[in-house]
Amino acid sequence: MHSTNAQTFYETLREHASRWVCLLILAPLVLRLWFVATGQLNLVQDEAQYWDWTRHLQLTYYSKGPLIAWIIWACTAVFGNTELGVRMGSILGAAVFPALLWLLVGRLWKRPVLGVLAVFIAAVSPLFQALGILMTTDNPFVICWTLSMLALYAATTPDESGRDRGLWPYVLLALAYGVGILAKYTMLGVAGLAVAYGLVLSRRNALPAGYWPKLFIALFVGAVLGFLPTLIWNMQNDFVGYKHVLHLIGVQGEGGKKLFRISRVPEYVGAQLGFALPWWFWFMLVAGWRAALRCFRPANGHAVDTGSLSLQQSALLVVFFWPMTLFFLAWSFHTKVLANWNTVSYVAGAILCATEVERLLRSGLTRRGWAWLKAGAWASVGLMLLLHLHQLLPIPPSINPAHRLKGWDDLGRHMRTVADTRFPDPSRVFFMSDVYDITAELAFYVPGQPQAYCLWWDGRRMNQYDLWGGPKDKIGWDAVLVLRGDAPGVPPVVTEMFERVAGPYRHVASFRGEPVRPFYYYLCTGYKGLWPRQDTGAF
Repeated sequence: MHSTNAQTFYETLREHASRWVCLLILAPLVLRLWFVATGQLNLVQDEAQYWDWTRHLQLTYYSKGPLIAWIIWACTAVFGNTELGVRMGSILGAAVFPALLWLLVGRLWKRPVLGVLAVFIAAVSPLFQALGILMTTDNPFVICWTLSMLALYAATTPDESGRDRGLWPYVLLALAYGVGILAKYTMLGVAGLAVAYGLVLSRRNALPAGYWPKLFIALFVGAVLGFLPTLIWNMQNDFVGYKHVLHLIGVQGEGGKKLFRISRVPEYVGAQLGFALPWWFWFMLVAGWRAALRCFRPANGHAVDTGSLSLQQSALLVVFFWPMTLFFLAWSFHTKVLANWNTVSYVAGAILCATEVERLLRSGLTRRGWAWLKAGAWASVGLMLLLHLHQLLPIPPSINPAHRLKGWDDLGRHMRTVADTRFPDPSRVFFMSDVYDITAELAFYVPGQPQAYCLWWDGRRMNQYDLWGGPKDKIGWDAVLVLRGDAPGVPPVVTEMFERVAGPYRHVASFRGEPVRPFYYYLCTGYKGLWPRQDTGAF
C-alpha cells in the first residue's frame, strides 16, 4: 500500500523549496557558530599549522597550496587569532557550498525538490559537517569543485531562451580551476573530468559548437593562475612540495615499492561509509549506476529511470562521481589512501543520492518504505546533533572519538607556567618539539602565541617548519622541549644544543577537567646555536 504521507511531503518540498533550503543552510550555520564560539573542540594539528603559516605568508607551502593560509589570514584579521577566527572560513564556506548546490540543481537545473534533497544530504553527511567546523584545505577545494561543475553544465546547455550562454561559464571555470589548484593539487583532476564530460556528450551529439577550444583556453588560464605560484616557490626550494606529493600518493618512497596490498582497503572503505553514512552511500551507488546507463546505453536501448535527469545532468554526475570514487578505491590496493582524498566525489554523490530519494518519493513509496526512509533521515539528523552536542552529553571519554583531539589549550597554558616558574628570565624562553603537530599547537595555545620550532633529528618526514629553520637569533636562550607521551627519551642531539638539559617531566593534558593525553617535556638551558637538519630524503 502506497504512503500518502510520502506524496504529501514531496508536494510540501516542491511548494516551499526556497524556505527548506534556507532552513537547511541557516540552522547548521548557527549550530556550527555555537560549537566553535563556545570552544567545544580545540584546533586539530593541521588547523594550528595552517594558522602558523599565516605568520609567514608565501606563494605556497611544503604540503599544501597557499589558499588555506590566505583565508585564515583574512578571517583572523577580522575575528582575531582565536579558534573562531581560524575556523570562520570553514563555517562560512560550509554555508556557501549548499548554496551552490541549490544554485546548480534548484535554479540551473530547475529541479527544486531535487535541490532541497541534495542540500539535506550534504547537511547531514558527517564529511561535510566536519568540513563546516575544521578549517582544512578541503573546504575551499569543495567550493571550487562545485563551481567547476556548475560552469561545465552551463557551458553545455542553453539559457532559458534557448541561446548559448556565452563566455561566462568558461570564465567561471578558469577562475574556479585556478583558485582550486591554490587550495589543493587534486583540483588538477578537473581537467581530465571536463574532457571526459565533453566526450560523453559528443558521443550523443549533444556537445555545443566551440566547446573544445573554449574549454582548453579556460583550463590553460586556470592552470597558469593556480600553478604558477607553486611552481615558482618549488623552483626556489628544490621542488620539495612536488616531492612530498609524489611520496604521499605512493609514486616514490616506501609507499611505491609494493604494487599490490590489501591491508589498507578495509580502512579506506570503512571511512567512506562513515563519511556518507551507509544508507545514503548505497543510494549514491544505485543512482550512479542508473545515470551511467543513461549515458552509455545505446540511444535506441531500453529507457532507464534516472529520476528525469537529462543527458547533460547524468553525464555531469557520472563523470564527477565514478572516476574519483573508483580511482581512489583502486589506489588503496597500492598504498595508504587518506580518507579525505575522495571528498569531492561526494559533491556529485549528494546529488545522485538525492535523485534516488526523489525517485522513490515520486514513484509512490509503500508505508514500510516511507518508514525506512524517515528512519534514515532522522538517524542522520540525530548523528549531526550528536557530533555538535557531544560535549553536553555524559559520554565516557574512553568511547568519545573526539576526546583525543582535545587538551591542547591545557598543554599550552601549562608550558607557559613552566617557562614562567622554572627559568630565571621567562622572556628568553622558546618552545620546541620534534613533530610538527605539537609544534603548531604550542605556537597557537601557549599564551602570547610565540614562534615555536620543530627539531629535525631522527629521519622523520620533512615539514614546513624545517624550511623555516631554527631559532638563529636566540643563542643563549633557554627552551622547553615537548615530546609525545610515548617518547620519554630525550633526542641525543639536544644535549649538544644546550649547556644543560633536565627531565623528563610528565604532564597529562586535560579538557574541562578530564585527562586527555600525556606529554613529556624537558627544561633546556643555554642554547648554543646548533640546529640539526636530518635531510634523509623522506618527504
